[in-house]
Amino acid sequence: MFGRVRKSGARVLNALRAERETGRDRRTHNLFEAAAAYVSACAEDDQEQIEETSGWVSPEALSFGVSELACRAVIALARERDESPRTVARELLGLPAA
Repeated sequence: MFGRVRKSGARVLNALRAERETGRDRRTHNLFEAAAAYVSACAEDDQEQIEETSGWVSPEALSFGVSELACRAVIALARERDESPRTVARELLGLPAA
């Protein structure tokens, strides 16, 4: 009797898992796409989007992507302002000039 209950319970759980997974975006995301979406969501203070994008790739990959995005952004701003990346980075963080 307990075997039947266990089997039917397992079927129900499997059906619920399958139903939940069909609603997800099955497309794979690369780490740079995830980083761009995550940083944009943070800038807009969109908690729902932050949670979604943080699950697209591993935390390590997301961290690397965010770091790479920060480097590229600082370099782009430094070129635009004709300043050193160090000066721009410190300015963005509100730190005194070195």
